[in-house]
Amino acid sequence: MNNEKKYDINILVRTTYLPEQSDEEADRHVFSYTITISNTGNVASQLISRHWIITSGDGNIHEVRGLGVVGEQPLIKPGDTFEYTSGTTIPSLAGTMKGSYQMVAEDGFHFTVDIPEFILSVPRVLH
Repeated sequence: MNNEKKYDINILVRTTYLPEQSDEEADRHVFSYTITISNTGNVASQLISRHWIITSGDGNIHEVRGLGVVGEQPLIKPGDTFEYTSGTTIPSLAGTMKGSYQMVAEDGFHFTVDIPEFILSVPRVLH
């Protein structure tokens, strides 16, 4: 069987700027991001850890590694999704995030799921 379809995870990201938590004069821009993780493969898989690369508009890079997401290590069965919301702060009006999830399938296979780069932007900054 093709491992690519067997261990197939789809990632969807939505971002929101949070002006009520931000302080533009102090270069503190807060964003929430909602991630939907869909298991489109045919083996249940558990999200073990995450790795984020957060790049602010001034080129500063901040990396975050840790177990699970929002305190959970969800087991996602074939056809199921897991959604969570978290946040980050950057010192510029725009930046990007990308990363990966480290997963373990129910059959013991370890694999990495890339999280495609997405934009963090204060409204009306990028056109």
